[in-house]
Amino acid sequence: MKFLLIIALLSFVCCKPAQEQNNRLTAMEEADHWTLLFDGKSLDGWHIYNEGNIDSKWTVNNGELVCDPKKKTGIFGDLVTDSSFQDFELLVEWKVSKGGNSGVFINVKEDSSYAATFATGLEMQLLDNTYAEHRHQIDSTHWAGCLYAVDCIGKNSQPMPHNEWNKSRIVQQNGKVTFWLNDKLTFERQTQTEEFKALTQKGSMKAYPDFAKYPSGKIALQNHTDSVAFRNIKIKRI
Repeated sequence: MKFLLIIALLSFVCCKPAQEQNNRLTAMEEADHWTLLFDGKSLDGWHIYNEGNIDSKWTVNNGELVCDPKKKTGIFGDLVTDSSFQDFELLVEWKVSKGGNSGVFINVKEDSSYAATFATGLEMQLLDNTYAEHRHQIDSTHWAGCLYAVDCIGKNSQPMPHNEWNKSRIVQQNGKVTFWLNDKLTFERQTQTEEFKALTQKGSMKAYPDFAKYPSGKIALQNHTDSVAFRNIKIKRI
């Protein structure tokens, strides 16, 4: 019995520090001017796109920022930062349910003249590639880590299985945007050019005339029809 008690205590001591490491900045990150966008406890710093701070499908659970479409109360809506960003490096960890679909947007213009974040913002697709809808599986620009419906380095779209954590990184500087999924480059373009604008006109985003128009804006997390969770959301202005 004493042996089992010791094992249990050791397990508690070993596991607790690992949990506490989430949603925190290291001393090195603090010295390098990183900022937490999610404190692991609340929705502080975020609100629903074009709606403000109202009850929604977004909750905080065990240090995770969770979108639960099955939540009985609250409205559907994408979650956006209170602040805007231009040149930055963004780190996000995320996981989706089986077949799950969501996204992280940058350069979102929050204005009542735009009905949704995707009308202006560039979306890094978050997806369970293996069990996604067929329409996503057959289009590489719909895969995890891609600039949704525009461009992708498809061979590097290698998300973890559903319900396992992925690491994403987005860097924007002087109009150049790069996406990284699990340390592999999945998208890289100069976005404020005529060449890029022409590229966006080849797919479904041509329906949104102000897509990718703005060089700065809010960061948004997508409320889709599937469950998605986020943690360790960190940003550094550059």
